[in-house]
Amino acid sequence: MSLTGRSGAGKTTLLHILAGLDRPSEGRVSVAGTDLGALAEADLARHRARHVGVVFQALNLLNHLSVAENVMLPAVFRRHARTAAARRALEALDRVGLADRADDLPGTLSGGERQRVALARAAFCTPDVLLCDEVTGNLDAATATEVVALILDLSRSDGVAVVAATHDPALEEVSDRILVLSDGRLEAETEEGKA
Repeated sequence: MSLTGRSGAGKTTLLHILAGLDRPSEGRVSVAGTDLGALAEADLARHRARHVGVVFQALNLLNHLSVAENVMLPAVFRRHARTAAARRALEALDRVGLADRADDLPGTLSGGERQRVALARAAFCTPDVLLCDEVTGNLDAATATEVVALILDLSRSDGVAVVAATHDPALEEVSDRILVLSDGRLEAETEEGKA
């Protein structure tokens, strides 16, 4: 599903609410069958760790950690054994074509490579929901196409529901549903049935 609308329409805010990073001012939010409003902060953090992957617009990679260590961060919250987490991180990096960059620092990567690392980290624990904020916004057309293909692969092969805030028509084209937001409200909705 794609969230579209002009800048300031509320796309990022909605993603943060779905991730449980922000609380809504009113209404009820249910993600992966859980009412987020009913959860205490610690339970909300556990819910995120088990069910939600997020690719932030700013990526939020930690520059002092290697690429593999960045991908392994979700394992810290789920208390996975380090050896198993390291193996899984390499598998995730291989899936996005970056296993050979596992020991590098994020600052040595191109923008597209950093975006793929962020995607690998978000998908590390096979979440139920993957939330992407302008995941192709700062990429050239060819790299954006690669990232969209990776997202589609995650959705189809792993059964991950994807919600992407975007201005990218290519991402909208492969979405099964498009929500158009304006001033924090739903303005229009279409079901494309293409994904």
